[in-house]
Amino acid sequence: MDAPLKELTKLEKLTAFTSSNQPQSKSKSISVAESLDALLFSLRDVKQRLEAGAAGEADVAGIHRMVEERKKEIEDRQKEVHASLARYGKTLDKRFASSLPSSPPLFTSATSKEALERTVALHFMRTGQFSTAKTFLQETSTDVSEEIQVKFLDLHQVLTALRNQDVQPALSWCEMNREFLENRTSPLEFYLHRSQYMRLLLASNPPDPLPALAYARTLLPPLYPSYGSDINRLIACTVYLPLTRLLHSPYSDLASPTLHFDLEPMFAREYCARLGMSRQVPLRVVGDIGGGGALARIEKGRKVMRERKSEWSQSDELPIEIPLPPENRYHSIFACPVSKEQATASNPPMMMTCGHVVAKDSLQKLSKAQGRVKCPYCPQESNLNTALQVHF
Repeated sequence: MDAPLKELTKLEKLTAFTSSNQPQSKSKSISVAESLDALLFSLRDVKQRLEAGAAGEADVAGIHRMVEERKKEIEDRQKEVHASLARYGKTLDKRFASSLPSSPPLFTSATSKEALERTVALHFMRTGQFSTAKTFLQETSTDVSEEIQVKFLDLHQVLTALRNQDVQPALSWCEMNREFLENRTSPLEFYLHRSQYMRLLLASNPPDPLPALAYARTLLPPLYPSYGSDINRLIACTVYLPLTRLLHSPYSDLASPTLHFDLEPMFAREYCARLGMSRQVPLRVVGDIGGGGALARIEKGRKVMRERKSEWSQSDELPIEIPLPPENRYHSIFACPVSKEQATASNPPMMMTCGHVVAKDSLQKLSKAQGRVKCPYCPQESNLNTALQVHF
């Protein structure tokens, strides 16, 4: 018998000896691939010996026994895999108590499809994925004006410049849109100048405040009426140079890196507001809210209401509260504690003389003869005409 066959026979005997004399724990069971490889080696060995006329009934019986052993090893290994999958499934069920709703397709009409495709295209442009947006526009034939594409390209050129510590493109945009920024009381222009001032102040070693002071003397006077106290702090912080002293001074916030990092999102917010767009990317907001648990909560609410054989009273309201992260809270909301309805312009919140607040419609329903109103939360009575509208 040649050397390879002798090695295979040794491997077979060693495997048989190990399996018969050393019981394996589940944690150290051999893999399915190893079991099948050992079986293939044994089968090839017996096949070659049968062809050479050197194998007998004992070899065939040994192969049969080995097939059964390998089969048992594979089954044991599969049981471990199935047990792990079962535990994984239970963990998922506990983490996501409600399955996602199976709603009918929402974007079936031509108008809705066009709106969805336009939103996706604008998402790509707003996030700077211009090559992806170009391909998407070609494949979907979505119509996005050349002017909008140029606007977003300009936006990301300015953001790239800010990332490279160049505030001049952003300042140029602020100068052209100063009236818009003043109407919004936006501090963007001052923050850009402040960032450049601090870079000049901390650029040299040993520190030389003269370039920064010359910059402030030239460009900051027009902003002094609105940001006088802040400009005074910028000038006064020069007495605490170098940087090590500045970090332990009352002006340490001026040496913080966030002074420069916050400029990019602030500029993007003002730029998009100038275009009449939201301050956040719509698809990202949808993903954050929906993927953050809103869909599961709504589906659970639907399921509970179906079991109680009740339906939502209004199509534009939710019967349960959906918690939102702070960045997605766009305005204050008042819900009347009596009617449970959200306040509107025609149904504003009204405060009675006792200090409790209800919606205007609820206040009128609570009024009695001669305009007297009994507060539903305290014994005090007031007059309908004395209620004051509350602005949130």
